[in-house]
Amino acid sequence: MTPRPLPNPSRRHFLGHLAGTAMGVPALQFFSSLRAGAETARRNHRSCIVLWMSGGPSHLDIWDLKPESEKNGGPFRPIDTSAAGVKITEHLPKVAKQMHHLNIIRSLDSKEGNHDRGNYLMHTGYVPNPTVVHPGWGSVCAFEVGEQLKNFDLPHCIAINEPGQGAGFLGMSYSPFMIQNPNAPIANMRPPAEVDGARFARRLEMLGQVENDFIAQRKSQMATDHKAVYSKTVRMMNSRLKSIFDLNTESPAIREAYGKGSFGSGCLLARRLVEQGVTYVEVALGGWDTHANNFDTLSNRLLPELDQGMGTLVADLAQRGLLDSTLVVWMGEFGRTPRINQNAGRDHWPRSWSVVVGGGGLKGGQTIGATDKDGVDVVDRPVGVMDLIATMTKSMNINVETQYTTPRGRPIKVVDGGQPIKELIG
Repeated sequence: MTPRPLPNPSRRHFLGHLAGTAMGVPALQFFSSLRAGAETARRNHRSCIVLWMSGGPSHLDIWDLKPESEKNGGPFRPIDTSAAGVKITEHLPKVAKQMHHLNIIRSLDSKEGNHDRGNYLMHTGYVPNPTVVHPGWGSVCAFEVGEQLKNFDLPHCIAINEPGQGAGFLGMSYSPFMIQNPNAPIANMRPPAEVDGARFARRLEMLGQVENDFIAQRKSQMATDHKAVYSKTVRMMNSRLKSIFDLNTESPAIREAYGKGSFGSGCLLARRLVEQGVTYVEVALGGWDTHANNFDTLSNRLLPELDQGMGTLVADLAQRGLLDSTLVVWMGEFGRTPRINQNAGRDHWPRSWSVVVGGGGLKGGQTIGATDKDGVDVVDRPVGVMDLIATMTKSMNINVETQYTTPRGRPIKVVDGGQPIKELIG
């Protein structure tokens, strides 16, 4: 196994570089536009959509209910699904109809119960380390899979509603492009009204001269990446395909089916993006840190929104023939305690919790692992975070033996010690 050398790391998201430039266009990011001649590559391309439940979702009230547990069960009841023998919460009826496409891993032990550390671990597979900033797994996908698409002018890594995990030592060219609001136009997609085409071109030419001089003098990979970001952004600004981000071009029936909130709209945008060949899209739904009023919050707000967006997304991907080539992952930074606290809430719990995966060539309709009758201990098929990362990596047709060499000469594996979950690999 030969480690792959990488460009120098960027310690700031590329948006920070763009915001301070002469053009002052905050939407100038790692963009690209689609090419009609890339149909064959897109058909063979793998994509991933991660549904990120920010705050730590209460898995025992969603995927691993314990109605027989007197102290930990909670008020929600399990219902049958389209997968034989698989039950989930009564508050996800749409998702229940799609469970034959999905799998529940009920025995994940992630060991990190802090929000920041758990977020980092679940996105990278590694615990935080002061000597290296690991790339988010989405950035790895952009680097390994996205780069196979030549002349592709959309971002390879996109985060919707929240920033996602940065690219670490891979460099800012592979950082997520964040869409803060999928229901709103992307700001500053055009030059200011008083700047005509000729003036805009002169500005770009001047900027190019400055950047070329800087690169020649400093030999900086960061500056080279910065120039590439601008180049691809300008192509996007002049492309008719920027309408991919305008959800109003969808039918009213589709908009209603997904829901018009930020999560449902984010799921719809994710489908549109992977349909065009984008490699990695993460859609965040926040509000899961339910230390109090867990059951009311879930039943009245979070679960209905999740059910509409996730259930429609999986069904839509399957109906369009996209699910086999699109990995769908549901997860957060950790689960929540089996014990219900005095405020009718559940606290942080990384020891034995659930994630959901499906599509992307994986088998469907299964549960992997199990917890005991009270949801405290894993009693069957323990799964680690690197096992999950290995399974996702395998699904994306990335070699699980892939290893990088950081700019400081340190070898870093994409999958360090984990094994793909054999029950899921088709």
